[in-house]
Amino acid sequence: MVEADGVAGPFTWRQRLARCRTHRRVRLAIRIAVGIVLLPFILVPVYAVVPPVSTLMIWDLLTLRGFDRDWVPIEEISPNLIRSVVMSEDGRYCEHGGVDWQAISLVLEAADEDGPTRGASTIPMQTVKNLLLWNSRSYIRKGLEIPLALYADLIWSKRRTMEIYLNVAEWGPGIYGAEAAARHHFNKSANELSRREAALMASALPNPILRSPSKPTKRQRRIATVIERRAAQSGAYTKCIFEG
Repeated sequence: MVEADGVAGPFTWRQRLARCRTHRRVRLAIRIAVGIVLLPFILVPVYAVVPPVSTLMIWDLLTLRGFDRDWVPIEEISPNLIRSVVMSEDGRYCEHGGVDWQAISLVLEAADEDGPTRGASTIPMQTVKNLLLWNSRSYIRKGLEIPLALYADLIWSKRRTMEIYLNVAEWGPGIYGAEAAARHHFNKSANELSRREAALMASALPNPILRSPSKPTKRQRRIATVIERRAAQSGAYTKCIFEG
């Protein structure tokens, strides 16, 4: 654009510069967004061999609250806790491929106009959420959680998934993993948990901030009794962990 005196209008150049800057910002934002989406898929194979740290632990560090977690191999976690957690959280753990489509279908069928009345999250789904995503009920998070759970189930063995889950699950404010939880609530190591203690630990998982394994409510004790009974009959339901 040239003005009447033949000199290029300075406003045009400013517009062009502004457009260039806008395009650069848009491209940078797109790259960051793609990187955020891809990073969890990159970390899954890494966490197949490296003890991971969850996003909640990182947040506790960033907010200067700190956290308590002692990573222990699955061999040092009581089978009582493994059986109790499976029977409490994901009874079809050994059957599905990361996502229990049957449970999701039942939940959707039972949903009313206000949405589903209960969840259908499997242990792999909870693991990738705790490890790589964030706590919320957003559709964005759920949209990432399902493919990540399917992907993780392909990369990790059932035994490894359970090992990670039991080492990143929250059992109270700033208390992560079975070892730290067992020592905090029962003053013993995770491999020493009795059937009852393991059932109480599992009963707290749906809401570990409000439910305490060491100070259970009457309702929580009743739930733990059901979990304990189911865990005693969990043979085929946990076969992929102990024999896989």
